[in-house]
Amino acid sequence: MTSAPVMTRTASVGDIALAYQLRGDGPPLLLLHGFTGCGDDFVHFFDVDALASDYQLIVPDLRGHGRTASIGAGFSHRQCAVDVLALLDLLGIDRCRAIGLSLGGNTLLHLATLAPDRVDAMVCVSATSHFPDSARAIMRTMTEESRSTDEWAAMRQRHPGGDEQIRTLWRIARGFADSRDEMSFTANDLATITARTLVVAGDRDPLYPLSITIDLFRAIPGASLLVLPNAGHTPPLHSVAPLLSQHLR
Repeated sequence: MTSAPVMTRTASVGDIALAYQLRGDGPPLLLLHGFTGCGDDFVHFFDVDALASDYQLIVPDLRGHGRTASIGAGFSHRQCAVDVLALLDLLGIDRCRAIGLSLGGNTLLHLATLAPDRVDAMVCVSATSHFPDSARAIMRTMTEESRSTDEWAAMRQRHPGGDEQIRTLWRIARGFADSRDEMSFTANDLATITARTLVVAGDRDPLYPLSITIDLFRAIPGASLLVLPNAGHTPPLHSVAPLLSQHLR
């Protein structure tokens, strides 16, 4: 399969310059990465060239991540959703399909409740309605001193803004530990989602217990649930790619 050309661009969105990639033709498919990740990470989860043969991929580096080094006035999952909606407006895209991983999945929950008519179908992987105590405990460990040499090297590859950008992301992660309104979806909030939704989780996610995933599945109208056995917070999506593709059609 011939690789679809990748166009890397920057859009003025609110108070930041949002970097994003466009690849392929077809119905628009939004790909939203996880926290401390970037849009390039999707090559580790999917055959991106195969996806680009069926869809126009829209792959932003979310606020503060990757080539979008600035957090502007501040960071929140809701603000990331507002940024993405503004990007869709600039691209003239009224409706899209979407896959979100962790931060990306949480951002999709905000996007699909803020603007239900903008999302036809979505896959939320390792997303949560709120931060449980298990996640808060891990978030408090996100210090520069606790990161290994390998972790620093991986972060430097993802984030060209350098060590200050990386430190900012870890500081934001620590801040989530004491946030009570950053993620606070009720069942009534989730009931407003109209997108055809697939909720995906590993049954051994140390951040978000499976009970939260099941609550999401029950609260979102018509949602489907996929639990991957023996999988953690970043489950092996390659193995279930055909199921995800079928859901998005």
